[in-house]
Amino acid sequence: MITGIINLKKEAGMTSHDAVFKLRKILQEKKIGHGGTLDPDVVGVLPIAVGKATRVIEYMTEAGKVYEGEVTLGYSTSTEDASGEIIDRKPVDENLSEERIDQAMQAFIGDIIQIPPMYSAVKVNGKKLYEYARARQEVERPQRQVTIRNFERTSPLIFEDGLCHFNFRVACSKGTYVRTLSVDLGAKLGYPSHMSRLERTASAGLTLDTALTLVEISEKVAQADFSFLLPIEYGVLDLPRVDLAEEEKIGISFGRRIQLDREEDLLASFYQDKVVAILEKRGNEYKPRKVLL
Repeated sequence: MITGIINLKKEAGMTSHDAVFKLRKILQEKKIGHGGTLDPDVVGVLPIAVGKATRVIEYMTEAGKVYEGEVTLGYSTSTEDASGEIIDRKPVDENLSEERIDQAMQAFIGDIIQIPPMYSAVKVNGKKLYEYARARQEVERPQRQVTIRNFERTSPLIFEDGLCHFNFRVACSKGTYVRTLSVDLGAKLGYPSHMSRLERTASAGLTLDTALTLVEISEKVAQADFSFLLPIEYGVLDLPRVDLAEEEKIGISFGRRIQLDREEDLLASFYQDKVVAILEKRGNEYKPRKVLL
């Protein structure tokens, strides 16, 4: 059985499920999953777990993400990105300053409440929101709390044809809709807006500069080169780490609890740089949640 983590560069035009389906064919391996859905139009890092590494996929999914993209002020769309129909317009005043935009962006840092876009896979009454949207049915959307760790402008403002464009970078928690963040930023500035471009540059400790496309992976497999498979340890990079003594490792391998002077609810425990188990806090002890030896 093939086991490991793949840093996949998902290309535009395919769903995360499509990517997994194609990798199953390339690797001839059924046990594959992804660590965090990417919208079809979005390019970027899609962590993939293969074989035994699928046991840590939930920790990859929960990990923080980093995105880079572009906001366009001046009109909004039905999908909150460039693919939707224009639903509102308002010319942007060219006196709008970078300072005002930067201040508005800073206001989103921390824990915020978002309402997911209608064109999303969030379920309401067992049905996905995009299904309601396509049927032109209105439905009350659930609010969700997300965390924005960093939100900054990364380019000068470009004014043209009553619009204003600028690039941004955002570091955020699982479940954040960057489309919605772009729309809410526009609203704070007094303009309809949308996210006009997006790519995910980091997820679960994996970065875009080392990601491989499906074609590149397929070429390597054809040459029996599996160097692209990263160790299972990459699947727990976002968890706090603790290094164990040998006797602690042995105890955990038998499912025993150990005492550690730590406060985190979850820890990735290591012995000689190999992940041993995911530990969860129980009172003043830690018990193995998943043993990975």
